[in-house]
Amino acid sequence: MKKEKQRRYDITYLRMAREWSKLSYCRRKQVGALIVKDGMIISDGYNGTPSGMENVCEDQNGKTKWYVLHAEANAITKLARSTQSGQGATLYVTVSPCRECSKLIFQSGIKRVVYYEDYKDDSGLEFLRNAGVEVDKIDDLGNS
Repeated sequence: MKKEKQRRYDITYLRMAREWSKLSYCRRKQVGALIVKDGMIISDGYNGTPSGMENVCEDQNGKTKWYVLHAEANAITKLARSTQSGQGATLYVTVSPCRECSKLIFQSGIKRVVYYEDYKDDSGLEFLRNAGVEVDKIDDLGNS
């Protein structure tokens, strides 16, 4: 029963992350992330340019600009500016983490990652699993 309840929460948080992704100005791919600890959302993020910069993620050829931050990185850096700690938290993200974000996730103490869609490179997931971070994919968010 506990596992079934956790799955309901996982689906709900992923749905919320998907809604959060819609705030992104990126045209090619919108990604959202939530960090949850002790039943509370302690941080959030979506992919986009650093604060204060123009909200244009792609160049004229449709290629993502190098300085665009991923949703996970935005959520983790936002968390670092708060009084909260990522130690033992769960990250909900609409697309699985890349290699660079996976290092940040591990270093921030996040113990679990739940994602919806696969990123083109799965080496970030492999790193997390090898580092002892629990990784779960949920590809069915039910009626939405």
